[in-house]
Order: sequence, then structure tokens, then C-alpha cells
Amino acid sequence: MGVSLTESVPAAAGAVAARDWRRVAYLVQLSRALDHLEETVLVPARQVTYQFSARGHDVAQVLLGLGLTDAHDGVFGYYRSRPLLLTLGVPLDDALGSSMARAGGYSDGRDIGVVFNYPNPHGPSALPMCGGVGTQFTPTAGWAQAIEYRRRQLGDAAYAHAIGVVLGGDAAVATNGFWSSLTIATTLQLPMLFYVEDNGYGISVPSVMQTPGGDIAANLASFSGLHVLNGDGTDPAEAVTLIDEALAHVRGRRGPCLLRLRVPRLEGHSFQDTQAYKSPEIVAAEWARDPLPKLEAYCVPAIMDAGEWQAIAARATADVAAARATAEARPTADPATVTRFVFSEAEPQQRGGLRAEGVTRRPGDDTPRPEGTRVNMVTAIRRTLDHELASNPRMVVFGEDIGPKGGVHAVTLGLQEKHGADRVFDTSLSEEGIVGRAVGMALAGLLPVPEIQFRKYADPAAEQISDGGTIRWRTHNRFAAPMVLRMPIGFFKSGDPWHSQTNEVQFVHAPGWKVAVPSNAEDAVGLLRAALRGDDPVMFLEHRAMLDAAWARRPYPGDDYLLPFGRAKLTMRGRDLTVVTWGAMVERCEDAAKQVAAAGHHSVEVIDLRTLMPWDREAVLTSVSRTRRCLVVHEDLRTAGFGAEVVATVADEAFMSLDAPVGRLTMPDIPSPHNAVLLDAVVPSVARIRAKIDALLEF
Repeated sequence: MGVSLTESVPAAAGAVAARDWRRVAYLVQLSRALDHLEETVLVPARQVTYQFSARGHDVAQVLLGLGLTDAHDGVFGYYRSRPLLLTLGVPLDDALGSSMARAGGYSDGRDIGVVFNYPNPHGPSALPMCGGVGTQFTPTAGWAQAIEYRRRQLGDAAYAHAIGVVLGGDAAVATNGFWSSLTIATTLQLPMLFYVEDNGYGISVPSVMQTPGGDIAANLASFSGLHVLNGDGTDPAEAVTLIDEALAHVRGRRGPCLLRLRVPRLEGHSFQDTQAYKSPEIVAAEWARDPLPKLEAYCVPAIMDAGEWQAIAARATADVAAARATAEARPTADPATVTRFVFSEAEPQQRGGLRAEGVTRRPGDDTPRPEGTRVNMVTAIRRTLDHELASNPRMVVFGEDIGPKGGVHAVTLGLQEKHGADRVFDTSLSEEGIVGRAVGMALAGLLPVPEIQFRKYADPAAEQISDGGTIRWRTHNRFAAPMVLRMPIGFFKSGDPWHSQTNEVQFVHAPGWKVAVPSNAEDAVGLLRAALRGDDPVMFLEHRAMLDAAWARRPYPGDDYLLPFGRAKLTMRGRDLTVVTWGAMVERCEDAAKQVAAAGHHSVEVIDLRTLMPWDREAVLTSVSRTRRCLVVHEDLRTAGFGAEVVATVADEAFMSLDAPVGRLTMPDIPSPHNAVLLDAVVPSVARIRAKIDALLEF
């Protein structure tokens, strides 16, 4: 792809006709009137808590928004993107009512009003923004890749000219998400526009401290596969010419484009920011670059006379006043509804996943139909992925080394050869990019199945995991990002701090994620299929020690076998004590229970939770009410491990049934040691489980 760096572009012939300049004038004035109302009335009255002025950014954003004309364009903005949202058609009372945290609008009062979303029924959608800086980039890459997938793999001609657009400031280009998405977009040549609004400051930090020389466009001028444009976002003629060139480049499938426009930030970072870090000379120089007077000079008298300009401004002010009255009349959302839409409900989301587009999958059933000999978990998972790929053309599997290599544990071996490199593919080494890309794909109607090689490697993706899980709740079921994130956990022959972590409780504590931890091949098939045919983000944790363990082998239960989440399995019946466990500890707990039974005096009941979010409280409480004793065993650390939740629930809801304290046996609060002797000393062993059972039985 050709690379260009344009510093100054004269107004193209016909540039005036390229936009409805009366519409431009109205939208910019509308944005200014909203800012003025919030800053002078609503923030001082504490009717608005978070306020970010768009003054200085507004003219160029409106020009960009009016250039987005494809119904399948997707735009990820950030907290200073309201002018763009107004241009896309966001109702004015929604924009204002959301800032006031009233019912309805973007989130039904659940999220701050500057974090927008808009499932546009008439054109390009504003995809769910996040409050973090730079989090918008990798989901945009996923959206752009989904556009190409739907166009090429699914043959959907409606996506022939659609693009992904991401807005970010000069500070956001320093984030991991920016660089990860840049790698994805350029290596895959995605239809993605990076729209960088450079106002010279990241809150109080000058742009020269964000990127060398303070000019990301200059620094990327020779970046392979990237078309780079650079110019003045306060000059309407120059801005619209550059924007149109950028859009034409990306729509023409000539690869991604980065457009940097220099704009002033005419107010503080937020309302509370006094800008004490700027000298009076700098502030004056910024106001001298205000694009609104430049827009007026561009339009008057060439397009309209001064009276019409003033009438447009007056109409914008009046419309904002009317919207204020409507927004203030909105009630606060009913507190009884605030816990809804953490997970999918009967009412489907408007955008994201398959269900939003009317695609339904066969429900399956929970009756196993064993086929052939016993298979290990690796084979069981691979076969399930294979079958679901064959039956669901919107499913894609991706991660590091999962293509020709077949994954570091061989789970995806042969899947790329069978289903093609567009559906099973390797990624760059960026976990944030893997999960963020999956979020964008899910929002675009695909079923992404990303893999993280080891649990510890998910840490760089923590923000995308957290934000992706809350999309449904914080948009009040407007959007959702269903996916299945596969991840190996735990020890295998030996341990170490980098490849042997479990820490499943972190995902349980991430709202919106379901969490599965199968202990054997049959359960792995049923839970994975339930996840792949479901409508929520699922963390599917595959214990390394059980992937090829003889104990975990089971006959393949059939291509429609599906296990509902939240249903534990009673693996051994007993009368004197309940052991609650999951993952690799199930086998060890069963062995300990068998030793107790062999001694002839007591019997122990073993419950495999199988899923931790949701978890089967009823099964545990029912068992404890009979056995009157309880022990929780897990591999994760003791302090704040998931076992603490089980213990607290039993103590809270079954206290009167207990004949002994509820026990826990876990790893100590240390990373997993590498030496096998040290590992055996800290992971719950059959002998230590037996000893703990004996102690509770003797209490």
C-alpha cells in the first residue's frame, strides 16, 4: 500500500457540495449549546456529574460524522465524541438525559453520560464506548475484520463498503490498544480509519510527552501498509478534504488510514479541570484557533447570509432548551431493575452476537449418547470446536499459535486445515488485541472463540475482559458481546509463576462473564457446546493436568450434548461429609473419599461444581443439610479464593445444619513453584485432603 504524509491540502473542487453546510452549522451550534447549558447550569446544580466539553473538536467531528453513510459503518468514540454522536442521529433528549443519569438513554442511568452507545436503526452505529483511554482501538479492529469476514466469507454484499472508525486523542496513541490495533489493521489490511484528534494535551501532559515530537502522523509516515494524513482540523475546507480522502481510501479497500487533525481543546479536560498547567498565552492562542468562527467565515456569505447563520444558532439553542425540559421530566430508573441484564434474558439485545440478528442454534440436550472409546479432554474439546465450526458459519477461532501448530496443547490441531485460515487463524502476540478484537467481532454479529495460551497471559487483556463483560449491563441490553474465551490453567507435571496460575476467582468477580472449569472430557464437551450456543461471554478454563489425564477420559457424548451452566455434579454419594471442588481437584477428592470409605467407618459425598459463575448453591446446601459437614478444596490461593464464597454461603445459609466448622484446603498464598517437590508440597494432595476430611469427621 502506498504511504503519504499530507501537511496541507487545499480545498478540493466541490468541497462545499460534499456536505450540507447548513446541517454542519446546526450540529456544531447544537454541540456548543449543550456544552454551555451543562457548564453554566447543570453541572453547578449537580444535575450532571461528568462533563467534557467538545469545543474545538466539534467542527471536524461533525464533518466526519456526515461522511459516514454506510448502514454497517461502526464508530468507536471516546468521552469527547458527542458532536459525532449528534451527527449520527442520537436523539437530543437521550444525549442530555443520559448526561443527567435519567431513565432511558444510553444506559438507563447505569453509566456516565459521556460514555455513549447508539444502535442506529437508520445508519452507522456508535458502538459501546468505555471509560478507559485507548480501550476503543482493538474492538474497532475486530469490527473491521468482521466486516471483511461477512463480505468475503459469508458473501454479504451489504458489507462491501462498510468500515470501522475509531476516534482517539493524542494521548490515546501512547496506549497498548492503539499499537495493537495498528498492527492488526496493517497486517490484515483492514478497512479501518484511525481518527486522531490532537489537541496537544492528555489532561495536563503535553503531547510531546505522549509521542516523540508530539506528532503521531509524522512518526508513522513510513509505517508499512498505512495511509497517513495530517492537517488542520479547525479549517473547514482542509478538514473536509482530508476526511473525504481518508474515507475514500478505506472504503475503496486500499487498507487502513490514520488521519491526524490538529484541534484546540478550548476548555479543560473536564469541567473540574482549571487548566492551571497552561499559560495565559497558550490559552489565548488556542482560542484564536476556535473552529466555530472559521466555520462561520466559510459559510457566510458564500453559503448563507448572517441572518440565516444567526437563525440556525437560535434554533440550536431552542432545541437544547426543549430537550432539557424533556430530559428533566424523565424519572430515575427503578432501582429494582438495576441488577437486570448482567447476563442475557428473554429480551434479546439490539446489537451484538447471533441472537440480535435472529440467528438461532439448536438447543441440544443434557442426555449423553456415548460414542466409541474414551477420549481425552484435548480430543473432546477439539471435536466440539470442529462440529460447531462446521454448523455455525459465523464462528471463528483465533489466538497465538493455534493455526498450523494447533495450539501449545494441540487442542486446535487440524482445524485450520479443515476450516480455512479465515476461520481459524493465528494472531500477533497481544492479548489485549486478541480479546479486544473478539469484542468488536461479537458486536458485529460473529461468534469469536479466542484463546489465551496460559492464564497468566490474560493479564494484559484484563481491561478488555472487564469492559467486554459489562457491555450488556451498562448499555441496558442495547449491545452485548457474546464470545467464548478459552484458556488453559493450573499445573502440569511441574509448575511456575507464569504458566501454572489458576486464579479463576478474578473472572468470577468480573460481571457479565460466565465461568466453566470442567474436570473431564464429557463435561468439557457439554459446557463448551452450551457456551458456543449461548448468548453471553464465557470464560472456558481448561486445566492442563486434565487435558490428557487418564481419569478425565470419557466417551464422546454426542454432537448435541449440552450441559446447562450452574448445575453441579454429584460424583460420589456419601452421608457424613460433603466435599465441594472443581477442576483438577475432583480426581484427588474422589481418591481421598475412596480411602475414607475403604477404612469402613464413614462415607464422603463429592460435588464437582463444574461452573463457578453461576454456581450450584442449591446442590451444595442440599448436600450439607444431609451430611452436616463441609470441606471445600481448590487449587487457587486461599485468601479470597472462590472457596471462601462457598464457605460463606454454607455458613450463612446452612449454619444450623452444621456439626463442624466448614473447612478449606487450598494452595497457600504464593505463586505456583516450579520444582516438582515444592509443587507437591503446596497443591492439595490426596493425603492432605484425606487428613482434612478425617479432622472434620472427628470434630
